[in-house]
Amino acid sequence: MRGDTIRRIVRAYDDPVVRAYCWARFGILRQRFLDEIGQYLPASGEVLDIGCGFGLFSLYYGATGPARFVRGIDVNGRRVAMARRAAARLGIENVAYAEGDARDFKGDGEVAAAYMLDIVHHVPPESVGPLLRRLAGCLPPGGTLLVKDVDTRPAPKRWFTWALDKLMQPSARVRYWSAEDLTAALEAAGFAVRRHAMLDFLPYPHVLYVCTRKAAA
Repeated sequence: MRGDTIRRIVRAYDDPVVRAYCWARFGILRQRFLDEIGQYLPASGEVLDIGCGFGLFSLYYGATGPARFVRGIDVNGRRVAMARRAAARLGIENVAYAEGDARDFKGDGEVAAAYMLDIVHHVPPESVGPLLRRLAGCLPPGGTLLVKDVDTRPAPKRWFTWALDKLMQPSARVRYWSAEDLTAALEAAGFAVRRHAMLDFLPYPHVLYVCTRKAAA
């Protein structure tokens, strides 16, 4: 059962603080939420996880999609190392992790799909457009990019999210995009965009953008 998969993943981390964070993260997101996003991922092929952190999502989508190969990239080397150790403990062989900054991501060949979950608001605004264009260049026509990020509305939820971000990373700069502005940036990068109406039980204003790479004109 997938609930058992979540428990196994969380228990695979060797740091008790990280385990507590992961329990909280999965507790907030819930399995239904993970599967709501995961339904748009292909059943097979290579999938990029940009900003993979401790590997929570890549491990889940690798474990529940054994024909996929999920490749995670994150700027934090410690998190990448912990993701690798968790994958080894779990025996999940269809995932791999590399240290790297999303702003420097160049792409190295075509992939079936990619996703960024709660990452865009951490990327400097001037780097978002180039990053989206590079991701489009990695996908075949009709390929999928999933972007989940924080909306600017409603304001109380936005401020709650800002407080959480500052609690986790006090020195980090964040920039939340309105749904209209991020849709426009994705379209400018070469995607057809559909906003998925997610079950709104979270305390922050999340939006899932289901993006399909357009064929070259």
